[in-house]
Order: sequence, then C-alpha cells, then structure tokens
Amino acid sequence: MAAREPEPRRIAAQNRRARFDYFIEDTLEAGLILTGTEVKSLRGGRASINEAYAGLKDGELYLFNAYIPEYGQAGRWLQHETKRPRKLLVHRRELNKLMGAIKQKGITLIPMSVYFNDRGIAKVQVGLAAGKKKHDKRESEKERTWQRDKARLMRDRG
Repeated sequence: MAAREPEPRRIAAQNRRARFDYFIEDTLEAGLILTGTEVKSLRGGRASINEAYAGLKDGELYLFNAYIPEYGQAGRWLQHETKRPRKLLVHRRELNKLMGAIKQKGITLIPMSVYFNDRGIAKVQVGLAAGKKKHDKRESEKERTWQRDKARLMRDRG
C-alpha cells in the first residue's frame, strides 16, 4: 500500500499587498477560532484580509477587520457577523514575544494568508511588520521591475 503524500496547504485568503506596504521581519502560524458557517464560507475562497490586522485585547491575540462573507446556504439565524474579531491561538511564549514586539514603535501584526493545513484546520500566517516609507516602496518597485526585466533578458538569450 502506497503512503499518501500530505496535501499542500489550501489558501483561502491572501494579503498580497502586505509585502509591498511593510517590511516583514518575522512570520508565525496561528490557529483561528471560527464558527461553522465561517469555515464553510472560507472554503468557498471569497474571504478578504487586505484591511485586517492582529492585536491584543484582554491579554489575548485577535484578528480584527477580516472579512468572511456570509454562507449563502445557511439560514438567516445561523449566519455569523462578517467582520467580527476572531481569536488567534498561539503558545504563551509566542504571545509574550509578540507583545514585546508590538510595544516597539512602528511594529504591527499583519495577516499574510489564511489557509487550511493538511488536516483541514484553518490557520493564519501572521507577519511581524514595520511600515515602509514612500521611498522604500519606490525602491521595492524598482527592484521588482529590474528582476522581471533581467528574467526576460535571460529567457530571450537562451
């Protein structure tokens, strides 16, 4: 009997702009407490974490402003609130490290992606981020276009 290969993580939502707007210093994986209709809606892939951020509330870590749309096949009374704060599950040691980093000037927690791991559990990848200035963004854009042009030149040459 052949061993099954683990299924790669299935991305439900991604924050593509995060690496452009922020310097990502470190990332970590956190569990996400969701209701049933939120999980069903996430599997549909219409969620958005572009304006979301993570922060502390009552000594716990929460994901704020993440949009998970209502699940269309559930009844009205079973629906969840679309932008409610959702609790993130991290180890106490990681939480203490994050609390120390947040207290520094200019450091925020940005969700990079929401995905389902190989066991089907919803996880969120959180990045420890510092905001970029306008000239840093221009520099990133210049570097990205140079890499694209360089790849095009190498491909055309042979």
